[in-house]
Amino acid sequence: METEHLYQMYKPLLFSIAYRMTGSIADAEDLVQEAFITYNRVKSEKVIENEKAYLSKIVMNSSIDKLRSAASKREIYVGEWLPEPLVDTGNDPALTYLMKESISTAYLLLLQQLTEDERAVYLLREVFQYSYEEIATIIDKSSANCRQIFHRAKKSMNNRPEASALDFYSMRSNVEQFTVALQKGNIPKMLELLKTDSVLISDGGGKVKAALNPIYTSERIVLLFISIMKKLPENSRMEFEVVNGYPGVVVSINDSVAYVVSMEFQDDKIWRIFMVSNPDKLEHLQK
Repeated sequence: METEHLYQMYKPLLFSIAYRMTGSIADAEDLVQEAFITYNRVKSEKVIENEKAYLSKIVMNSSIDKLRSAASKREIYVGEWLPEPLVDTGNDPALTYLMKESISTAYLLLLQQLTEDERAVYLLREVFQYSYEEIATIIDKSSANCRQIFHRAKKSMNNRPEASALDFYSMRSNVEQFTVALQKGNIPKMLELLKTDSVLISDGGGKVKAALNPIYTSERIVLLFISIMKKLPENSRMEFEVVNGYPGVVVSINDSVAYVVSMEFQDDKIWRIFMVSNPDKLEHLQK
């Protein structure tokens, strides 16, 4: 099969694997490109019977290497770390594939708590439905070992809070109401839409001003947002977008993306707010 045809066929899957593993769009794109370069180089030297498995193996192993090399950088990261926001523009098949798989910020943060091997096995089995035999081939471990790793990882992932029963459109309505209330300075309405024990996690990466630690309680979050709102210039713009599979807001200043906000719901209210302002993590969104 021609490499170009393979690229069109498997890029969404491979990008999805790499992004879930690394939380970085730039890294995911690079790893996919490198996988096809490697495939192109070796295909004339040996017969590759299963291109999907071969490409998945390259991307997964490269993702694991990337994570291990980045571990020391993560230890000295300034403030809270959040994955690069994935904003659905509606015209990229790779993003469409990801959205169907519900790549929420909260889910990606949970994956960060797993070891590299646990994350690899869990994703391949739980999300992408690979058999244990296929996983064993991809990460060079026995199928029995992969089975043990998966059950250990699933136990960790199952400790997460129960997801909200709200449908997408109800969530979007709440996000829109919250944003309008913020623009009007309607504090009671904002408090009404937030859970009392809500949390705001912001990621400025030490590049821009951002809270270094999570902000707890609805009252403190509202005060922070009101403070940010007062400092925004008149030419700032707020747009509702799908961020990591959920309703979110993209804030632009001088036509440059400055903040991407996504939200997690619990008990029909906004529970956790994730705000990325690290310019390095917003570079892919700049026009």
